[in-house]
Amino acid sequence: MEEGARSCLLQSRSSLEQDIRASYLMDHMISDGVLTGDEEDRIRSKPTRKEQAAALLELLLRKDNQAYISFYNALVRESYGDLASLLHNSLPLVSPEAEKSFSDGGTRYVQAVLSEGGVPQRPVVFVSRPALVNRVREKLYRLQKEPGWVTVFGMAGSGKSVLAAEAVRDHALITECFPGGVHWLSIGQLDRSDLLVRIQSLCFRLEQQSQEKDPSSSLHRPPGSLEEAKERLRFLMLRRYPRSLLILDDIWDSSVLKAFDIQCRVLLTTRDRSLADCVSGSKSEVAVESGLEEDQALEILALYVNGKPQRLPEQARSIVRECKGSPLVVSLIGALLREFPDRWAYYLHTLQQKKFKRIRKSSSYDYDALDQAMAASIQVLSEEHRELYIDLTVLEKDVKVPAKVLSVLWDLEPEEVEDVLQDFVNKSLLFRDCHHRPYLYYLHDLQLDFLAEMNRSGLESLHTKVVRQYQQRYSQGPPTSGDEECLYWFRFLTYHMAKANLTQELCSLMFSLDWVRTKAQIMGPAHLINDYVEYGAILDKEVRGHFQEFLSLNGHQLEQRPFPDVVQLALSQPDSSEVYRQALLQAQERATRGGLYLDWVNKSSLKSLSRLVVQPHQGSIYSACFSHDGTNIASCGSSKTLRVFKSTSGEKLLEIQAHDDEVLCCAFSPDDHLLATCSSDRKVKVWNVERGTLMRMFEDEHEEQVNHCQFTNIRRRLLLATCSNDKFMNTKVSLCNTMFGHLEPVNHCCFSPDDAYLSTSSSDGTLKLWEVSSANEWKSIDVADMFPEQREQTEVMVKCSTWSADGRTIICAARNAVFVFDVETAAMLLEIRTSRLSTVQYCHACPSSNLVAIALSHYAVELWDIETSKKMADCSGHLSWVHGVQFSPDGSLLLSCSDDQTVRVWETKKVHTSSAVCLKRDSDVLFNNGDITVVAADNRNRLQVWRWRTGECVVLEGHKEQVRCFSLLTTTPSSETHLLSWSFDGTIKVWDMSSGEPLQDLACHQGAVLACDVSPDGQLFATTSADKTAKVWSSASWECVRLLNGHQDCVRSCRFSWDGRRLATGDDNGEIRLWNVKDGTLLKICSRDNKDAMDSLHGGWVTDLHFSPDNTVLLSTGGYIKWWNVEKGEALQTFYPTGANLKRIHVSPDFSTFVTIDNIGILYILKKVE
Repeated sequence: MEEGARSCLLQSRSSLEQDIRASYLMDHMISDGVLTGDEEDRIRSKPTRKEQAAALLELLLRKDNQAYISFYNALVRESYGDLASLLHNSLPLVSPEAEKSFSDGGTRYVQAVLSEGGVPQRPVVFVSRPALVNRVREKLYRLQKEPGWVTVFGMAGSGKSVLAAEAVRDHALITECFPGGVHWLSIGQLDRSDLLVRIQSLCFRLEQQSQEKDPSSSLHRPPGSLEEAKERLRFLMLRRYPRSLLILDDIWDSSVLKAFDIQCRVLLTTRDRSLADCVSGSKSEVAVESGLEEDQALEILALYVNGKPQRLPEQARSIVRECKGSPLVVSLIGALLREFPDRWAYYLHTLQQKKFKRIRKSSSYDYDALDQAMAASIQVLSEEHRELYIDLTVLEKDVKVPAKVLSVLWDLEPEEVEDVLQDFVNKSLLFRDCHHRPYLYYLHDLQLDFLAEMNRSGLESLHTKVVRQYQQRYSQGPPTSGDEECLYWFRFLTYHMAKANLTQELCSLMFSLDWVRTKAQIMGPAHLINDYVEYGAILDKEVRGHFQEFLSLNGHQLEQRPFPDVVQLALSQPDSSEVYRQALLQAQERATRGGLYLDWVNKSSLKSLSRLVVQPHQGSIYSACFSHDGTNIASCGSSKTLRVFKSTSGEKLLEIQAHDDEVLCCAFSPDDHLLATCSSDRKVKVWNVERGTLMRMFEDEHEEQVNHCQFTNIRRRLLLATCSNDKFMNTKVSLCNTMFGHLEPVNHCCFSPDDAYLSTSSSDGTLKLWEVSSANEWKSIDVADMFPEQREQTEVMVKCSTWSADGRTIICAARNAVFVFDVETAAMLLEIRTSRLSTVQYCHACPSSNLVAIALSHYAVELWDIETSKKMADCSGHLSWVHGVQFSPDGSLLLSCSDDQTVRVWETKKVHTSSAVCLKRDSDVLFNNGDITVVAADNRNRLQVWRWRTGECVVLEGHKEQVRCFSLLTTTPSSETHLLSWSFDGTIKVWDMSSGEPLQDLACHQGAVLACDVSPDGQLFATTSADKTAKVWSSASWECVRLLNGHQDCVRSCRFSWDGRRLATGDDNGEIRLWNVKDGTLLKICSRDNKDAMDSLHGGWVTDLHFSPDNTVLLSTGGYIKWWNVEKGEALQTFYPTGANLKRIHVSPDFSTFVTIDNIGILYILKKVE
């Protein structure tokens, strides 16, 4: 190892031993071949982390330069950036011969070899990238024994050519691997004739050099075809230069690369990493990051002004950001600053204002100003192509467009458009993404900035042209193909209309239910909501609110497949909504053509409290959290994924397959740049939010599942706390400081607002407070003592804790209660007891008020004021257990996540004033001369009698316990004297209602009897059972006349048609079967080909069935309500309730009105739209 590298390691030894985890670094070093398995085992055998680090450094000091470089790269990969910086300046080149090098990095011998081979010299301003250079050299060393390919790939301008030239500027590499020389050939975008000329030139150069060494060899005539040229080059490379390296710079096309497939050693630079797939031989690759990183760009600026990056003025970083990572622009600005070192603010302002003309001439550049440098490329276009290029000004940054979009804009055939685009690409005026078919095209940010500045006065007319061309091409309706062109128009048509100032047309488009339906089906609802948010200032506020509310509350339905009927969904909107008005008109028009639509006539009595409903995962959601600026939400759960989406619209920003098992918690860092996740796989991971990349992984710190993770609240000192199911070492801060004290799993941990303390909630029944600075226990509160009557029977598990905004009180949840404690005295200040049938899953204190949100297992979220000890609201809407709640940083919003796969966002002030009374699903309905009377039990042991026509509601109070059974009595005497009853014991009983005597006792099924129905003529009755069968019985003989097999789950409901010819049966998998009563044959199966995203075909058990009077339509209830065409077995319509698990539905005699109650107590009166 070089002395400078060894000295640097010794100087940095104490810092490295203190912080590094050797096990993380050794994996990379083994992959690089600088560490053996035996050496790794010896290091791992050391008892402590610090001793392992010391052993690794001791071993490293006995190794060579390659080991130092591998160790440095491992530090970078494992995010030890501060430690890597200590070693950076002493990074050695691969060969110690470099000590004899010239200023450009090579020896005299290297200079001669590279000069003969045509390898370019270093640029005037050169920034060292040792990690990348050594990575390329490492790959080149693999070509020492056999031919092969090394591909250096990255975007245009990322420095691939400079990197390739720098990699071969090494004495040992050339002498050991390529003694035959290094031969450089610049390729670019060539046709066959140009390629032939390039190969002819290379062959001539090789033959000329060979003749100089061996005068007896003769020059051959130039090869006349590509095939001949390829064979000539093969002969030269294999016979005369058998151990040489051929560098192919800027390869664009695989057909060009095939001309060099001659079994030699090749280093190629390209933008397309897949090009080498078309050639034979061993292959390896090195990726070059796109553009310059901020530190590299700052280093270039510092070199130009003869300073150090740390001493550059504050404007330097802003200038780098405005340069968009372009080495060209950074170099140009640097050259200008070298001549005018006091113009930092001036050049920053000109870049921000896109005033490229003011970036004046530099002696090191060929053009008078930056705009001239960019304009020079445009001037070489023909006049026709120049006009077309100007049209690209309307494109958005970072957006790639297919040729078909430009075909609409330019009104040209697709083939003509592709020819034009190829011309732009050839001249580096446009970039092409070759990874997509068809190709996608895009401009660099600086090119777009230049075009926008050049055409500033004509921008509005250019956007108007886009809109008019679209309207002309799609006059009959928008495209629905779902390809890249279709997606572009749905995403950006509104953008072009807004930029064109076509406000009226924008309103007509965005306030159209047809546009909403089509765009939601193709792109999902989040993009639509974003449009209403983004263009809210130029849209009618009231109507915009109608559409935004509709999409926010129904977005999770619009992401289901099969796609729901948007008109039917919109009929559930308030009568005053523009969305409802349009839906009703469309429903009425379709009803005249036989369509079936239902109007929810009593919906005005329900005030929806959710602001947004999102379904980010397929599976239970265990954790969700706001970012600290409130703009984004992260969620995770049983799907093993982490997802980040906008809090205003639900638009997905990031999705990561985060862990190998369920992800139990996620948390943002204080600056929102990082996200931590923990999982049942025992790992903790830290992610870069912007890039979606893994920054750190901790897999050895916990031995059991990690339940919770949280960053500190303040940016000053970033710490991460985690807790797990480990018996002893179950709470850690920054994964190194362990809090000892809990003897059972720790379920939750939470920093105080000032980060001075950490609270932990454990299954041992205690809540503990720890001093973060010392990791010592400060206080312990025995929460289990709050349940003296239950403590001996079962353990008391403390689920979670949350601090008040001022840090003076702490709130924790256990069983069905929430307790508020004074932090200083540990005295209990308040106890909140919820329903004894429910458990508190989570709680969170509002940062701006006295509210605390409580998540409950009975699907609800409650808000309590801890000052007044009053419940302020019930937030109903979730369909399963609620696992988490969190207020936004300003307290204006509240999110909740649930097993029902949704995240709901609530407006705190709106739910603040509401407290709903929920009805039970047991109900009865009387239809009488157009009036509807509904009787239902509520959750306060009362009966509510509600008359639809008058709106009158009478509450009947008196029951002390829950109302279980009731029925309306009519004055019409029944002609029947027999009563049929069925039971879970599998029997049917027939009773004489006059005497009360049993007439028949039938053992019908092996399982519980779940439903029974009598045919209209009274001659037959049907039974269904948990034994997965249905049976038809004779009322005369009491014998089974039909056994109906086929259901794969419990058969829960049955109904005869009014003519007695059909029997419908429904099971717990949501499947409905239609049978011929006469012979027991199966006629149809409903739902089989239309499985929804829910686990069941019907969103739940099929609980009730009804035929229309003409026997053409079948109604079914389950997770939602469906109407079926009896002849075809196809769904005619679906109504999605707010809740789920409908128990029964009441139908008016004319089959026009339907009444039911969902599992969260909402009453639905649906009338058929006429």
